Amino acid sequence: MKRLLALCSLLFAFNLASAQMRGLPDFTELAEKQGQAVVNISTTQVMRGQSQVMPFPFDENDPAFELFKRFFPRVPGGGAAPREFENKSLGSGFIISGDGYILTNAHVVDGADEVTVRLTDKREFKARTIGADKRTDVALLKIEATGLPAVKLADPSQLKVGEWVVAIGSPFGFDNSVTAGIVSAKGRALPQENYVPFIQTDVAINPGNSGGPLFNLNGEVVGINSQIYSRSGGYMGVSFAIPIDVAMEIQQQLRSTGKVSRGRLGVVIQEVSKELAESLGLSRPIGAVVNAVERDGPAEKAGIEAGDVILKFDGKVVNNSADLPRMVAATKPGTRSVAQVWRKGKVRDIPVLVGQIVDERQASSRPTRGGRAPEQAANRLGLVVSELSPEQRRELRLEGGLLVEEVRGTSARSDLRQGDIIVAVISRGSTTEVRTVEQMNKLLAQFDKGANVTLLIRRGEMQTFVTIRGLNGGN
Repeated sequence: MKRLLALCSLLFAFNLASAQMRGLPDFTELAEKQGQAVVNISTTQVMRGQSQVMPFPFDENDPAFELFKRFFPRVPGGGAAPREFENKSLGSGFIISGDGYILTNAHVVDGADEVTVRLTDKREFKARTIGADKRTDVALLKIEATGLPAVKLADPSQLKVGEWVVAIGSPFGFDNSVTAGIVSAKGRALPQENYVPFIQTDVAINPGNSGGPLFNLNGEVVGINSQIYSRSGGYMGVSFAIPIDVAMEIQQQLRSTGKVSRGRLGVVIQEVSKELAESLGLSRPIGAVVNAVERDGPAEKAGIEAGDVILKFDGKVVNNSADLPRMVAATKPGTRSVAQVWRKGKVRDIPVLVGQIVDERQASSRPTRGGRAPEQAANRLGLVVSELSPEQRRELRLEGGLLVEEVRGTSARSDLRQGDIIVAVISRGSTTEVRTVEQMNKLLAQFDKGANVTLLIRRGEMQTFVTIRGLNGGN
């Protein structure tokens, strides 16, 4: 029995030692050395408004008048008195050069009247915002100091999913807090974030961590902590960082010119789904399908058309639609590039002169719902459609198109909506524009029962493809 207990103890000790040898990494040296280059950022924004004022209840000769006036000031002529109050917020950042250049998030310093940077040695400096880019959420600050500790930068392309990473920042104002986790995914595309292939991690990130660095185990910065996915406002195991190579490209432009210049193609795109790939004759879902081409934009001038699938840009493969905006944006305006497209079953190379991104446009409203004959029946898609009037076609700059009056049956399970305009039907890789109800019915008659039908539709200023699954039998 004693021998058995001794053997068990020996095995336990061996397993414990083995676990320690191959166990969790030691972050202490990284935190001690690299933490010196991480800073706390506090901002102040002066908010101006008007305070509502009660009528003075005292006569000017009353002793209480002066006391009342101190706490309830009144501007000449009566009415509201101007008031100012300060809105303060906290964030993080990190030093990228010994002469005081600091990277953080654009949203950390957005609208700030004053930015204060506090170092780990408790010294504080007023910072100047060199520039901020809202599209990538990167900002560059400058403090007047020299001999500062600076971070080392990694090559994010070498980062692997499952690799350990460490965040240092000021969550809720707690300076130089260290958290760790692993890389969950790379190249994440987030809604309304077209220009950043985010690094997803499970590192605990909370308010105040924004703008702080994400390190690999070599003590090199791989990204800037930027966002979290949360239903509560706090950490839920999903956080996102901007790759450091993207941030450094942005800061270089901000340092040189104070702004960021991006390439523009002038197209509206969407993801190629399995059903859409089949409709367009592609062997698999790949690339970015062009929904609409901006009038007189670079793409239209080059000859790119709605319905084209962009497979490559400047020789780089477009694996999914999120890749294209990043590729084009990274191209210097005025560059002559080549877009490889799939059109009607063939691959074409189209030279294009890249334009420059300008401010966002406001979308115009879509046409009002037209009238239809009460006896009109739904087509094989379960749609009741009507032809556009000449006035509507002129307003929309369309030569044809059918207005969706009612969505029934199979179509009701799709993304098609009442008020959408059907511009074209996609069949065997070809895009056929529709002008009349009769023409559309003839096109639908060519599909077998149960087939998937892809439509090019117009919704406001946006064009998109919608696939309706499981076509009905004949009318």
